[in-house]
Order: sequence, then C-alpha cells, then structure tokens
Amino acid sequence: MWSRILSPRVIVRTGLCWRSLFTMQLKTSEFQSLFNDGLNGLAEVFEKHQHELRIAGGAVRDLLSGKRPEDVDFATTATPEEMKCMFQSAGIRMINNKGEKHGTITARLHNENFEVTTLRVDVQTDGRHAEVEFTTDWQKDAERRDLTINSMFLGLDGTLYDYFKGYEDLQNRKVRFVGSAEQRIQEDFLRILRYFRFYGRVALEPDDHESETLAAIRENRRGLAGISGERIWVEVKKMVVGNHADHLLELMYSLDLAQYIGLPPDGNVEEMKRVWQNAKDHSPKPMTILASLLRCPEEVEKMDLRLKVSKEEKTLALFLVKHRRELRKSQDKPDSLKPFTDFIIDSRELDTQSKLCELLKYQGEEKLLAELSRWSIPRFPVSGHDLRKMGVTSGKEIGVTLQKLRDIWKKSHYQMDKDELLSYVKL
Repeated sequence: MWSRILSPRVIVRTGLCWRSLFTMQLKTSEFQSLFNDGLNGLAEVFEKHQHELRIAGGAVRDLLSGKRPEDVDFATTATPEEMKCMFQSAGIRMINNKGEKHGTITARLHNENFEVTTLRVDVQTDGRHAEVEFTTDWQKDAERRDLTINSMFLGLDGTLYDYFKGYEDLQNRKVRFVGSAEQRIQEDFLRILRYFRFYGRVALEPDDHESETLAAIRENRRGLAGISGERIWVEVKKMVVGNHADHLLELMYSLDLAQYIGLPPDGNVEEMKRVWQNAKDHSPKPMTILASLLRCPEEVEKMDLRLKVSKEEKTLALFLVKHRRELRKSQDKPDSLKPFTDFIIDSRELDTQSKLCELLKYQGEEKLLAELSRWSIPRFPVSGHDLRKMGVTSGKEIGVTLQKLRDIWKKSHYQMDKDELLSYVKL
C-alpha cells in the first residue's frame, strides 16, 4: 500500500517546539481515483501560475486510512485575490463568496465544486472565531489545526507533508492535539467535542487518552457554554453513533461537560451504556442513544433549547422517553410483535413504524426489529363511505363504528375482509 521515499530529515524550529518534516509517497487506488477532469483542470491552473496546491486535513487522513474521502479540501500558497484572477483568466466560474474573508474560494469545474483555501495563521482568537492572516508557510498553517491526524497535507504528486507526527499517530490509533492541547482548545472550544468525535473514529481502545489532554479539557470545559447549540449538535450526533460512544459519553460526564452542551447534569449514564450496547450494531439514530440520558419530557425540552435539534429529532426523543417502558413485546401471547403493529395501525403519523424500529433498537429487541422492519402496513378495508351506503349517516356514529370495526380487525390479526367486518354493524 505504501511506498516510502523519504525518512524524517528536515529539522525546523517553530513557535511550538522542534519538529521534523516527515514525507512519504502515497500510491493507492483511492488517491488515484480523485483525479477526474475537474481536479486535473484545477491542478493545471495552479501549475500554470506557479502556486502550490495540496489536499488538506480530513481528506489526507482518510486516504492514509485506505478510504476514499467524501469531501476533499485544498490548501494553496495563492491568496484569494490571486485565485480569483487565475480563475477569471481561465474562464472558471466561482460560487459562494461567503468564505472569501477566511481565505476560501470555491471554483466550479466540470459540474463539481472545489474549495481552495489560502494558507493561514491565526492572529487573534476568542474561543469561537479567529482573525487570520495569509501566509505561504505550510508548517504555520499546520500549527493552527486541531489534531495531528488532521494537520497533514498531500501534494498532487502523492507526497505526504507531515509536520507533527500525524501519520505516526494515525498508524498507532492515537488522537492528539497539535502542540499544546490547552492552546488548541482555547482557540476554539468546540475542539473539545471534535477530540471525542475523532477518538471514536480512530482509537482502538475505549480508554487510551493522555492525562494531559483530559486535564486540558476539564480545565477549559466552561468555554463550551459560548459555542452555539447548532455547532455542538453537529459534533455530538456524530460522536454518539461512533465507536466507544458509551465510554466517551460517560467520560464527558466525569469531566463535567454535560451542563455546557445541553445534556442533563444528572443524565442516566447507566441507562445510556445499556442502550448503546443494545443498539450499536443496528445503526441507531443519534437521538436514540441520547434519549437514554433523558429522564423526562422536560429534559427533552431543555436539550432542544440548547442544541436546536430538528423537529424530527425532538419528536423521536419525546416518543422514546414516553414509550420506552410501557410499549414492550407481549410476554403471554404467541405474537410478541402485535403491540407494535397495533400501535402503527392506530397511529395517524406516517413515521410511526420508523420510530418503533428505533424503540426496538433502544430495548435491544433484535428479533422483533428484524420482523418489524419487514412488516408491511395492511390497509383497513372499511371506510366511512361503506357505512353511509349502509345507512349510517351521523358523523359521530361513523367514527365510533369505524373504531369498533378497527378493533375487531386487529384481533383478527388484520385478516378480516370488508364483508366480514361490515357484518358486525348493527343498524
């Protein structure tokens, strides 16, 4: 998979500490597959104007892990103004200029968007946002990134540029901040949650944290209070469905993070650990795991006020908190799925079956989950029109009669046809 061409050789002094630049050559099918007409065209423009262009951040991490990245970000020595001139002269359309003040230009080539960002250094941060200056120094840009595994660059010739042992950490499944954990966290407190999310993606063992990292997180936990709920939720919902989520949530509680990120201070951690074990192999929705920490509907409301979750996510949380104890499989009947199918038949909501599948994941009912996932909702064969034809004219009476017939139909396991059901109508 790897063809290593250089060992660490170039020693440089930075504001952080002495570091070695490690390079190697990447030759994988995942890397080669990125070179479509769009990327080749982009590379030609930068080469023509003699500006360096490299793949940056998460895409490098994914490629080194043998994965084809879903999103590819690029970094360059060219300034935003230089990029705009280059693209205009090449007749390349640019879209979404909102990122320009941060150094990002989005070019559209061959029906694909390419985000290219000028190398930057942070000159001032407030724990949420940063004021930046542009640079041509690749290492200075790497210094400002959060984790070593996210601080690498990859040239379009396949050369890896690694200033902070990101490749070594990736090989050893270690998650570390670039330089000082405290300094990186204070630049953007959301990095606390990014640490946990990437730990779930990279680490093999559930409890392989460096004590200095956890101390820095605990010391700076209050900074999360100033981060918007939307940004927090993006990180949390990815983390809770990743590896080691039960350990990570328990650790976050032990570090006293919960109250600053919209979770109840006394969340039901033991319930969460049980539910995560039940659901982890069945692709649970993030809220299925998170709801296990919530003891009552009021805690769902408080969480929503902080995290600004979607209407669908909030509804699922309320549903699980309400029904996780009372709606369970039949213990004394041969058809243990029937309480759930009856619930669907009685419901007027289109997504009830989906929510019940999440409930079964929560409860650890693997067999019933498989059955309910395959179950097709039968059509109730009687309508109000059928009753009017029989002479039932009162709207209230029609409603009452339909419900009685529906109950009879359910008891028949949805087998009775229209004529059989109508025979029960008393005129």
